[in-house]
Parts: sequence; structure tokens; C-alpha cells
Amino acid sequence: MSPPGRPKGEYRSAQREGKSQIRRVCLFCGSSPGARPVYAATGKAFGQAVAAHGMGLVYGGGSVGLMKIAAEAALEAGGEVIGVITQQLMVREVGHPGLTRLEVVPTMHERKMRMANHADAFVALPGGFGTFDELCEMATWDQLGIHAKPLVMLNVDGYFDGFLAQLDRAVEDRFVKPEHRTMLAVVTEVESVFTAMDSWRAPEVPNWLLQGTPKP
Repeated sequence: MSPPGRPKGEYRSAQREGKSQIRRVCLFCGSSPGARPVYAATGKAFGQAVAAHGMGLVYGGGSVGLMKIAAEAALEAGGEVIGVITQQLMVREVGHPGLTRLEVVPTMHERKMRMANHADAFVALPGGFGTFDELCEMATWDQLGIHAKPLVMLNVDGYFDGFLAQLDRAVEDRFVKPEHRTMLAVVTEVESVFTAMDSWRAPEVPNWLLQGTPKP
């Protein structure tokens, strides 16, 4: 498989020139709407905002939960929406029939790779295991220099407070470096996501790690 996304140097060069290079945003979020109305309201507002900013939305391709709410809000606002879903989840999450494009892949690994290839940044809204898995894998790719793409967490109603506390503990106990902890931007308002993406800076990656690193 090809390396995910554009060359790392291109993104860093654009940052130095003060240009926004975010053309598509990948959203990680729940296949459930959650227990609190604020989750659905935020998902809808985020989908609308992505389209208003002239960006495309990439997501898991389902027609359930927060992912459906965000995707349909982006579509209704005239935005491009690309979904990527596995054959297995076509039944469980019901692939959304009204997207700009729906791609069906055989495995979860390929699903994450395809989503990463399509996107220039990643945003997490409340969700379950899948959301945490996807966010952490993209953070690991930034840490290892596999790609250099912004990571933003939209911490709706304090949903991610416990997760963030665990990251702080990981820094305290020297399992995560401080510069990798700050690699994850955390905001509480939809519009702040776009400011955070534009101001995001990729962490420095040691040359020895970049040389000959096999890509996922």
C-alpha cells in the first residue's frame, strides 16, 4: 500500500507560509447518537461547519449514530462527503446510500488506511472503542512521522475528560513525551476546530526513525 496522504514536507512547508492545506477532514465518532442531546447537536453543527469552510468530510460510511448526523448535515449544506466502510459493517452500520462517494473495503485496517489517505486532518467527537482506536492510531502515525496531519478532539460536555487524564498520567509516568501529548489539540466549540487545525504543528521526528521506516 502507498503511504498515507501527501508528503510530510509539503504540509510543513504550507504551515510556514501560513496557508491552510486542509481540503478534507476525517471524522471519528460514534455509531450511536449517545445519551445526551448535545452530542447530536454538535455532530450536526460540525457537519455544517465543514461544508461552510469549503472542506470535504471523510467518515466511516454508516447511516447510524453521530456519523450519520454529521454526514447528512454536511451533505445538506452542499459539502462533499466520502464514506469508507467494510463489507461486514455494510449490514450492521448500513452503508449510507446518499453520499458523494461510498467505498467498500474488506478489512478494518484498509478502512483506516483509506480514510487517512483521503484526509488532511482528523477530528474526534464522542464515540466508543472504534473512535478511540482510530484517533490513537492516527496519533501514533504522527508520532512516528508516517504522516504529519492535525489531530483535534472536540471535547463535548467533558466527554473525553477521563481519556485526557489518562494521557496526562502517561506523560507523568514517562510513557508519552510532553510534545506528543500536545500533538492532540483539544477544543470545546465547533468553530475552534478549524482554528486548531490551522495552528497545529507536527512534532519533530528523529532522522533515524524517518530513514527506511516501513509504511503501514
